[in-house]
Amino acid sequence: MHDLNFFRNNFEKLAERLATRGGAINLEGFRDLDVKRRSAIAQAEQLKARKNQESAEIGKLKREGADTTERQKEVRAIADQIAALDEQVKTVDEEFQQLLSGIPNIPHESVPVGKSADDNVEVRRSGEPTKFDFEPKAHWDLGPELGILDFERAVKITGARFALYWGAGARLERALVNFFLDIHTQHHGYTEVLPPFMVNSASLYGTGQLPKFGDELFKIEDHDFWLVPTAEVPVTNIYRDETLEAEQLPVKLCAYTPCFRSEAGSYGRDVRGIIRQHQFQKVELVKFARPDQSYEELDKLTADAEDILVRLGLPFRTVVLCTGDMGPSSAKTYDIEVWLPGQNNYKEISSCSNFEAFQARRAGIRFRNGKKTEFAHTLNGSGLAVGRTWVAIIENYQQKDGSVIVPEVLRPYMNCEVIHPQKA
Repeated sequence: MHDLNFFRNNFEKLAERLATRGGAINLEGFRDLDVKRRSAIAQAEQLKARKNQESAEIGKLKREGADTTERQKEVRAIADQIAALDEQVKTVDEEFQQLLSGIPNIPHESVPVGKSADDNVEVRRSGEPTKFDFEPKAHWDLGPELGILDFERAVKITGARFALYWGAGARLERALVNFFLDIHTQHHGYTEVLPPFMVNSASLYGTGQLPKFGDELFKIEDHDFWLVPTAEVPVTNIYRDETLEAEQLPVKLCAYTPCFRSEAGSYGRDVRGIIRQHQFQKVELVKFARPDQSYEELDKLTADAEDILVRLGLPFRTVVLCTGDMGPSSAKTYDIEVWLPGQNNYKEISSCSNFEAFQARRAGIRFRNGKKTEFAHTLNGSGLAVGRTWVAIIENYQQKDGSVIVPEVLRPYMNCEVIHPQKA
């Protein structure tokens, strides 16, 4: 959420920058409310001046022994008008806050202007797309053929966009979670936390999922509980309505959670395989930083996520999202995209964002800097999406005989070097 006074006082400049995001943003409604608010304040100030003048005059008349009954009635009527105008300003401010809660973050000045993913800018690349001397298969064929991935039984158990892992497939998923957490805690300096996998509405509001994206979430009936769409939500809300000390920052946390999304707006996208599921696993990186250090911390967070792919020997590229492709809460986002041979394309595996004070203002996350307190900057990114990493390994390390080589760094976790076909 934006600071109300800053938004009001810099309206034209912010409106121009917000327009680069595209889409319909009700800035004219904001302007109309501002005119209404300023008018009510001006009227109230005039009436307060008149009330003070009348009160002084009444005091003078009383000292002279004059009857002031009618004048006092007039003053009480003025006071009622002032109270009504103050209430009107309060109501307008509440409408302002409601409007502000639906207005996206201001893109950072370094973010390229664009309308869609076609306008994103590649900033670096690691490795080259994997080459094969045979026709590589997609994971939705490889997994079932190996006996480690089962879609039909998952549909029977739950429904579409769920998966059942068997044997080495399940073990690979678990190995990746442990590998990610070990690297981030032992080499990158993050503290591991294990948060609840359900959150309340206040938590989702704090990170910006509510009210805008309620239809993309799973709600628990008759309770104010929602299944987490990402560990970003519970981990960021650890410090909701709290004040940190400046010397604590940056705070660096990582967490494993399953993630649950309805994928309401993704009809027809990635319908095959496990790229876009209702349930998936992820290790999330979350930071709380000082405003003057947050973009340096964003670069470090992105590098930490990239390091996982380097260690796994997977080709990837990193792009900075344009204004029209960023999530509404983000001020700047890097997407890390891993190469998937079975789809002959790069696919997002991590999205690393700086939200500046947008989430912290909604969630009341501050830090004390001397005698002054201010809102912290929040950042997060996948480190990494487990299922998509599983896919990348299966597709990039597949062999002609249908087996899959296990990356060397994962062998201590897997207790094997090759995944061979097995019976499910």
